[in-house]
Amino acid sequence: MAFSSFIKIFLPKDRVFYGLFEEVAGVLTEMTQVFTQAVNETNPQKRETFIKKLEDLEHKNDDITHRIFIELGRNFITPFDREDIHMLATSLDDIADFLWGAAKRIHNYQIQDNDELAKDFADVITRSVIALSKAVKELRDMKDLRAITESCVKINSLENEADELLDKAMLSLFSAPNISAVELIKKKDLYEMLETVTDKCEDAANVIESIIIKYA
Repeated sequence: MAFSSFIKIFLPKDRVFYGLFEEVAGVLTEMTQVFTQAVNETNPQKRETFIKKLEDLEHKNDDITHRIFIELGRNFITPFDREDIHMLATSLDDIADFLWGAAKRIHNYQIQDNDELAKDFADVITRSVIALSKAVKELRDMKDLRAITESCVKINSLENEADELLDKAMLSLFSAPNISAVELIKKKDLYEMLETVTDKCEDAANVIESIIIKYA
């Protein structure tokens, strides 16, 4: 074996991990777009099409996350701590899982009305994922630490906005005069799941902040 080939075995495959994380960020961005289309769609058949696409995207994200874990096992040297790579991959995957969970609730509970609060949650989630995607892309070279920090701060702020939105949603539900108990339970579960998506975005932002503190 040539010496150069031997050395390559121990070189960090930075491009592999950064590229995979950027793929995940791209899928999450697409998922928020499709989810927004779903909650804005009044035609039940068209809405089901969007929900099916979300399922496909969630599976795609699972595949990419699995590839990250495979690369983690293959590579002797990594661009940053193995634990941080695992935590970031897991936290990003959680966002996809819970967003798909919200979409499943719309489908399983047969929520047909054009829900304004769900639209508001979709907007907050979309802005959170856009900020998160920006932070993930900046990890590749860590040249713009301010951009990463600003994105993380924005995500934390949006999580607070989602908390307030959940309070508003609960107040609206429990003060509605004509809502049935079953409908109330369905909507409450959906809103709580949507708020959890923003919690997961904040978790991912916290992991990124931890990474830049260690390595910047």
